Amino acid sequence: MEIKTERLIIKPCVINLIKDDEELSPHIQHYLEELEVDTELLGWGVWLVYKQEDQQLIGDIGFKGKPEHGVVEVGYGIYPDAQNNGYATEAVGALFDWAFRTGQVNKIIAECLLTNQASIRVLEKLIMTRVEEDEHMVYWERHIFH
Repeated sequence: MEIKTERLIIKPCVINLIKDDEELSPHIQHYLEELEVDTELLGWGVWLVYKQEDQQLIGDIGFKGKPEHGVVEVGYGIYPDAQNNGYATEAVGALFDWAFRTGQVNKIIAECLLTNQASIRVLEKLIMTRVEEDEHMVYWERHIFH
């Protein structure tokens, strides 16, 4: 299972994709441990984002668990040296399409810091709607288009 976009290849994170010398972030390590217990998490956790041209790993995106009542929460992070190239918008948009096509998702939610202008721009480009804001965070949602 993988998603290809114009410039990217996005693959669900499994242990055999991790190179021996790669240090795993805590959220990826936690996800891989959960995946060992519940294989149905595959696709609903971390996905690794690679540039097509050179297969370079440039970040990770994904959901924070399986759909509950048709809702999943998205998260993403592109490595600093690959930021400001539209990769987050391209990758997360493709993941949205995948999730909606599964038939298990009718709403995707997200949150970001009020001060994170780059993330806000990504979520706006993905046609997400601001639904709430507090002193620190902005909360977003996007419903399936019919």
